Amino acid sequence: MTAAPHIPVLLDEVLEALRPVPGMTIVDATFGAGGYTRALLEAGANVHAFDRDPDAIAAGQAMVDHYQGRLALHPARFSAMRAELAALGVPQVDAVVMDIGVSSMQLDQGERGFAFMHDGPLDMRMSQDGESAADFLNTADEEAIANVLYRYGEERQSRRVARAIVAARPLSTTGDLARVVRRALGYKPHDKKDPATRTFQAVRIHVNDELGELEAGLAAAEALLTEGGVLAVVSFHSLEDRIVKQFLREGSQRTATSRYLPETAGPEPVFTAVSKAIRPSEAELARNPRARSSTLRFARRTAAPAREAA
Repeated sequence: MTAAPHIPVLLDEVLEALRPVPGMTIVDATFGAGGYTRALLEAGANVHAFDRDPDAIAAGQAMVDHYQGRLALHPARFSAMRAELAALGVPQVDAVVMDIGVSSMQLDQGERGFAFMHDGPLDMRMSQDGESAADFLNTADEEAIANVLYRYGEERQSRRVARAIVAARPLSTTGDLARVVRRALGYKPHDKKDPATRTFQAVRIHVNDELGELEAGLAAAEALLTEGGVLAVVSFHSLEDRIVKQFLREGSQRTATSRYLPETAGPEPVFTAVSKAIRPSEAELARNPRARSSTLRFARRTAAPAREAA
């Protein structure tokens, strides 16, 4: 087996949280290039890995053959993990790891249209089907585009950018979009951060429903985990991390509180031993600058019924 074509982020910390041993069944919710999956298999665990990107599933078949029955690849969104595994007679697992967002391979392949470093078709679809970035930007009205840029890219000048996008239509390449945004926001080559970054993030999140998928995936993981099982989530920007942090915080509380009502007894917590935010070391950042924005959070499942079941 050759090394993965990318470096898995916070791998040592993820393995420390999951503590894989022979006989464990673990879900890698975001297979990508298989970095986490490979490490889990090498530790002796059995892995069910999910990815909606058909390229990732195709590239992972060699790993399936190599590990001889200990790896199952599922060409599906991770929000479907519970249903997919139930159909196989796997009602619970010992751990779930999720590495949220776009993968290194997707970013580096210009033809996938995720980034402006390489000019390519304005696509951004992880699953390679459904509405593309070009479809959305060339048909949505100005207000809808501005709302997406503000909500998912935290772009303060979202209306100005949306107006420029509509005026420049049709857009067909990542270069087209980057140039429109830069003109609208007054980009200078020496600027530290390209202003198109926020727009590309926002459109990608919208096209792939990444935040809705994250919320559904967290709920599915909660329902799948056995007592004592660990959920570990690596996120890459504040919108994702906020969802993960709130999910684990609410899942670990014993009481329901409100500033307007007295404290009341709530359901038994479904998570315990919730970690603080864990970020990459300086040594990891030196090896892999793309890890800079990553954050790991993990928690251990209790015996309480999953919240949706309760």
